[in-house]
Amino acid sequence: MSDGIPLLILALGTLGGVWFLAAAARKQVADAKGDPQRSTVIRDHGGAPRPNMPGTEH
Repeated sequence: MSDGIPLLILALGTLGGVWFLAAAARKQVADAKGDPQRSTVIRDHGGAPRPNMPGTEH
C-alpha cells in the first residue's frame, strides 16, 4: 500500500463514525420528542423582521 492509503481510510472512517453518531443522536432526540420533524423554532424561523425600537432610527 502507498503511504497515503491508510490515512485516507482513517479519514473516511472518522467521517463515517461522526456521521453515525450524529444520526444516532438525532434519532434519540426524535424518539424523546415523539416527533421526527424539526422543532417549531427552526421550522418557523425567518419571518418578517421586527420593527425598530423607538429612538433607534438612523
